[in-house]
Amino acid sequence: MLVTMSGQELSKFCFGTMQFGHGSTYDQSGSVYTECRQSNINHFDTAHTYTGGLSETWLGEFLKGEREQIFVSSKVGYTGGSAPKNLSAQLSESRKRLKQDTIDLLYLHRFDPDTPLEKTLTWFSEQLEKKTIRYCGVSNFAAWQITKAEFIAQNLGLKISAAQPMYSLVKRQAEVEIFPACQDLNIECFSYSPLGAGLLTGKYQKQTQNGRLANDARYAKRYGNLEMHKTATALNKLSNQYSVDPATLAVAWIAKSKYQPVPIVSARNTKQLTPVLNALNFDMSDELFDEINNLAPKPAPATDRLEEQV
Repeated sequence: MLVTMSGQELSKFCFGTMQFGHGSTYDQSGSVYTECRQSNINHFDTAHTYTGGLSETWLGEFLKGEREQIFVSSKVGYTGGSAPKNLSAQLSESRKRLKQDTIDLLYLHRFDPDTPLEKTLTWFSEQLEKKTIRYCGVSNFAAWQITKAEFIAQNLGLKISAAQPMYSLVKRQAEVEIFPACQDLNIECFSYSPLGAGLLTGKYQKQTQNGRLANDARYAKRYGNLEMHKTATALNKLSNQYSVDPATLAVAWIAKSKYQPVPIVSARNTKQLTPVLNALNFDMSDELFDEINNLAPKPAPATDRLEEQV
């Protein structure tokens, strides 16, 4: 089990700081951080590549004075590959930005087919020995890649402690193999984009021009499927029926999932943050969970034997 430096268990939600410095000003980001702490969130996620370094820099400033109570996760290797030289340079820069000797959890940000995993994971093992990191994780890995990494890690005396897949009501692929593999291998899952880059908040039903789906071609393509938008519309109708914000329902649905991933939530300001934090204490009934679950098709099992799907 992952814990803070002071031995505290990690909070039910993790807060992702990807928008610190991009869409969120310094003051807005500081207010969001403060409100998260007031809600007892102690896990904050960032990455070397986020917002040109502002995400890590600002997070490092906000957590001053309570470092041992905060669990910081960051990522390296999204750019430049996963060869040790590149990872060392990025980790060094991340530690300087955060003003920390040790980063609690360091992820390999994505799978690199051009660098042997043995070489990369040997580097991670060395960082653990040097105490520049406390735990090792992988992000955006397929289930077979996670399994391969864990097998290699065991031979190195290393443990893959965490995985970070994408997961939401409109992105359910992780249910097929990633979550089951991680449960079997005792790897904790922290899933990102629980609101589908804002799609599940309902704001794009109003033809908004503000947000990643409107302004970022990559996200527009990722969530451009018509069925995803139909699911978002259906969730919005359900939220009106129950008088609960759709963001609250979307995050609470993940928290109640049998797979038990920890949702990595995010917000540009405290107004956006409020319905997300409301999911922390939202008591979702089994009936409501099933209603939400049925708004989006479940992905086919890995064997594609649909008649055996439960």
